Amino acid sequence: MRVLIQLRPSPDVVAAVVDPGRSATVADVADGLPGVVLDPAYTPVPLARPVPPPGGDPLSLNQPLGFSLAAEDASVLVRGVIADDELTARVAMLTSLRPDVTGVFADPVIHTTLTCGGDPPVGTWHDVERLLGADALRAEGLDGSGVALAVLDTGINLAHTTRQLGRDVILDAARSWVPPGVDGRPGQFEVDHGTMCAFDTLIGAPRATLVDVPVLLSRRPGGSALDGLLSDAVAAFAHLRGVLEAQPAETRALVVTNSWGSFSPEWDFPVGHPGNYSDNPAHPFNLMVTALDQAGADVLFAAGNCGRQCRDGRCAYPDRPIVGANSHAKALSIGGVDITGERVGYSSQGPGRLTARKPDVCAYTHFSGSRAFGDTEPDSGTSAATPVAAGLVAALRTRWPSTRLSPSQLRALLRRTADDRSEVGFDFDYGYGVIDPEGILAALRRRSAA
Repeated sequence: MRVLIQLRPSPDVVAAVVDPGRSATVADVADGLPGVVLDPAYTPVPLARPVPPPGGDPLSLNQPLGFSLAAEDASVLVRGVIADDELTARVAMLTSLRPDVTGVFADPVIHTTLTCGGDPPVGTWHDVERLLGADALRAEGLDGSGVALAVLDTGINLAHTTRQLGRDVILDAARSWVPPGVDGRPGQFEVDHGTMCAFDTLIGAPRATLVDVPVLLSRRPGGSALDGLLSDAVAAFAHLRGVLEAQPAETRALVVTNSWGSFSPEWDFPVGHPGNYSDNPAHPFNLMVTALDQAGADVLFAAGNCGRQCRDGRCAYPDRPIVGANSHAKALSIGGVDITGERVGYSSQGPGRLTARKPDVCAYTHFSGSRAFGDTEPDSGTSAATPVAAGLVAALRTRWPSTRLSPSQLRALLRRTADDRSEVGFDFDYGYGVIDPEGILAALRRRSAA
């Protein structure tokens, strides 16, 4: 089983991992762990220590937290493999023999969330542009200018995206991040799922600056071209926190769109095990989501395509398929509707596993857009809905940086203004409803006038 191992080495080693100007190898951090085959290609990742308010719970997802990367507080993550036979006993032996090992966590396979359906597109991306109120957004100066928009996926093909949009696209190669062992440069990857996601973000935020993070190209042995490992997303989020903190406070904005998730408990520890990912807020990646939110990033995750009416064939959770970070309290979980506002049958229904009230809201999908999969194939799944919503968030961030409107305040605004499509208030099909740009703009105008 692939695992993430959390260690607390000496403070000088931690300081070397934390400092971007220095380098520390896996051997420096964790050479010779019994029963573990370490991955020497995985650069050790610092994990900040959550600092709860006085009397608070460090694992609660619903309270303000601080995060400390001080050498005496932070820990370090490395990646490795532990034999599947007698897994629990092997983990217990490791932690008993090495007191510097403070946790062993699942490193599950993550997949894109493309739809299982074969239905033709419903409308085009111009219909989505209209429904997002593009003209009204532009009139308010909200086009994503200066806003970093990170697409964590299979990589972006900038030339294809530019051709399909018919206008220039901005991509920041310097702030992009490519996992070790992945060939290719930011903006120059094959046309695939990540190109679709990038295109869909730009419907609402045409002047946003794309940050290319092809986490799904980091292959596991025997894996497909559309899956990766959660450990690479851990490293990517650590990189993005640095990107965010390097920005001036008065204009700080980073939107992170994630159209992927874990489909199967096969790659995870059982629920209740301390190394579990699906239901465990203390898993390092779930802590990373909290830390990035606290630093001022808007994190969006696809709800997934395990809806009861059109279930993706990979869905292996028998119930509650919105798992791990896709159900995180500090992330927007996005379901899918077509341009008529009707939920698409593959959009996953709640409750979520980390947070019951998921999805949060729905956005548009199953339209003709990027043509990443062919001229007649739609941009589909909650994979498309999530970057559509991310584009709207990036547009709002043009004039409302995180220091002016925190991520939690923006999430609350999106929920409160959503167009309720089913039961009065929240329901597990639509969440709080379909995103409503007109309602959001009205609420922001009131906020400015107050």
